[in-house]
Amino acid sequence: MPTRNDQDRIELLQGTLDLLILRTLRLGPAHGHAIAKAIELSYDEVLQIEQGSLYPALHRLIKRRWITFDEGPSENNRKAKFYRLTRKGRRQLAIETSKWQKLARAIARVLRPA
Repeated sequence: MPTRNDQDRIELLQGTLDLLILRTLRLGPAHGHAIAKAIELSYDEVLQIEQGSLYPALHRLIKRRWITFDEGPSENNRKAKFYRLTRKGRRQLAIETSKWQKLARAIARVLRPA
């Protein structure tokens, strides 16, 4: 049975997760679990990032050379990948942010009462 929190959660549009990951990594390197938690906490846990979505997105961003990673121990001394933005990723973040803002303005215009 869905809980109130489940009902308040919002499905992400395709490509939105990439933007949120890039934006999160702008603050500095982080491992996958920390990226997901940072996104969830930043948006009052309305957005829930599933591992089944997060890790394919991270691999996609690596393939595009928007992020890279170094391996090292996590806070609990487990082996982890720490992802970070590349120079190309910083440029792409600006491009994707601009596209998102344009889309949001267009949707807001459609939703305005006549």
